[in-house]
Amino acid sequence: MFKSNLPVYAIVELLMLLANIDQSIGSYKDHSIKDDEVKVKTTGGILYFPKNIIMQQFENPELVSADDLNDLINTFKPATR
Repeated sequence: MFKSNLPVYAIVELLMLLANIDQSIGSYKDHSIKDDEVKVKTTGGILYFPKNIIMQQFENPELVSADDLNDLINTFKPATR
């Protein structure tokens, strides 16, 4: 499951970790890539992940820190209803 050479399941794993912090993030819907940033659409809104964090989750998930997760969660923009 790769989309433009990114492992989608690593994105999903990161979202699962983030949902443990904030359930309003929701589930994976889609993503798009622009340069080194990945726009991740979820059922709850949009987040922006650096490519390197996704690859780190794929290659060495134990190295993704709580600070990394907090940085990701701070990019969350809830969907407008």
